[in-house]
Amino acid sequence: MRVLAVTHGPAVQPEVFGDVVSDHGHELELWDIRTQGSPPRGADAVFVLGGDQNVGEELTHPWLHDEYEALRRYVDDETPLFTVCLGAQTLARAFGAEVSSLGTPLAGFYATTLTDEGASDPVLGVLPRRFEALNANGYAFTWPRTAVVLADGPVPQAYRIGRRAWAVQFHPEVRRDQVLDWFREMPDLPRTVDDLERELDDKLPAWQELGRRLAGAFLRAAAV
Repeated sequence: MRVLAVTHGPAVQPEVFGDVVSDHGHELELWDIRTQGSPPRGADAVFVLGGDQNVGEELTHPWLHDEYEALRRYVDDETPLFTVCLGAQTLARAFGAEVSSLGTPLAGFYATTLTDEGASDPVLGVLPRRFEALNANGYAFTWPRTAVVLADGPVPQAYRIGRRAWAVQFHPEVRRDQVLDWFREMPDLPRTVDDLERELDDKLPAWQELGRRLAGAFLRAAAV
């Protein structure tokens, strides 16, 4: 399959997800929407990743409008779509939900629970019913009206729109140094970077294994 990864900057690449795409024998194409414009149709599957931009900053980042339109187009076309953090927020906004600042950001691992729909979902259902998810976000979405709620936690964590568009607020794709760089740049952290680094070293290996499992399930669902 040809897998498109829509990115919002050099610090938010596919990382572990890219490894899984390669391991499954697929082709990965990177698309930086900031410089390349609206992402194209025609991919067999699409990831939309995170970023330090936010819904509501369209005057500063006018490409956000292109992203909303592209996400609606992918959903209408039933292109398999998996969105992460900012991607999950732009998908929510594209389908009428609100996205707003948390005030104090989430940083670190948080208790997360699959709903009954999440447990039976072909993608999210590969995760444990209860798990700790890595969050690194200062904004959060409300549930889109048409969404199937898949997982909840300290903020809404995962949903699906239609049959083939998934969204997660947490970060299943990350590497250690990448996350630590994010934490060092985030204002008003709820804990110190040293404390977050210790937690990351303890929990990241198991979390990355769940991320690989999740990416693999998405690629299998996309191939059907």
